[in-house]
Amino acid sequence: MGEAHTQAQLQALPGGGGLKIKATHQRTVKHTRQGNQVMTLHLRVPKYHCHQCGRYFRHAFVGIRPRYRASEAYRMEVFEAHDGGVTQRKLSRTHHISPATVERWYQHHIGQRRSEMANRPCPRVLGIDEHFFTRKKGFATTFVDLRKHRVFDVKLGRSEPSLRRYLRALEGKDNVRVVVMDLSETYRSIACRYFPEATIVADRFHVVRLVNQHFMKVWQQHDPEGRKNRGLISLMRRHQWRLKDEQQTNLMSYLADYPVLKALYVVKQKLIRFMLLKTRRARRKLPRYLELLEQLQDSPLRTLAKTLKSWMGPILAMWRFSKTNGITEGFHNKMEMMSRRAYGFRNFENYRLRVLVHCGWDGVINRVR
Repeated sequence: MGEAHTQAQLQALPGGGGLKIKATHQRTVKHTRQGNQVMTLHLRVPKYHCHQCGRYFRHAFVGIRPRYRASEAYRMEVFEAHDGGVTQRKLSRTHHISPATVERWYQHHIGQRRSEMANRPCPRVLGIDEHFFTRKKGFATTFVDLRKHRVFDVKLGRSEPSLRRYLRALEGKDNVRVVVMDLSETYRSIACRYFPEATIVADRFHVVRLVNQHFMKVWQQHDPEGRKNRGLISLMRRHQWRLKDEQQTNLMSYLADYPVLKALYVVKQKLIRFMLLKTRRARRKLPRYLELLEQLQDSPLRTLAKTLKSWMGPILAMWRFSKTNGITEGFHNKMEMMSRRAYGFRNFENYRLRVLVHCGWDGVINRVR
């Protein structure tokens, strides 16, 4: 750096007349990687002395933090590579840093992004579901923004006492208008207590699965040997309108030997048709649906009828709202992949941070602090 150029820079600084270069400092900074070589910057940094305040400081560079041996561009390059699936061991070889440094830089960037998402408002359409974490700590509850297809938060536990402290401190609970869940009494009580302004909507997949499960139990009681036939199991589970003519003929010939089972099979198909309705006009068919439940009161499916009656409100809301917890189940698959890639997590907060970063944003950091 030339003396005249340095003096011009000093004069341009605020209060530059009181600054003086006392010495120079050598800095070696990794900047980027081209091909198989790491490009390193060797900088001579002036050390200034301010006569007004008596303090010493060094020249600052954009994109290079004080006392850091790598530029922000280089740290971001390592973060994006590790986020994309490159292992720490390989990054330590290609970028000439230790695996611990890769982990530290990665944690810094995801922590930065997590701080940017800290003040997000509660979503208007909220999906609640559980997923398995570890054998020692049990299950965790996932809160998903179903409108924006993002994970809002993940908390350890699936009972009201384990989630009480988090839900009480959650801000903006009144913004939630719809809560989608499976047929869980625990989550329904939580939604009624902490989201009083929201409408509870039953998840369509879980309702249809509940109907099939009850029918399969009754089938087990009537014909235990036939229940073991995989071909019959496939035909019983599938929707009747999706069966081919030959498959439907074979199924009806089997059910002809079991009149009670045949009648229950017809009722099951009618119930599933009601559950798959996705229009507000479905309320016109509500009397027929209630008549069908009354018929089940005196049948082997009386337990199913009792459960459907207790969930009458969320099931009727299911006809109006098209959102389901399929988005949440998709995120659960992604979380399982993350756990397998990490060979399991012991620290839940570390797991929660990874989930929020990978499933709660688009993977692009907008600003550098």
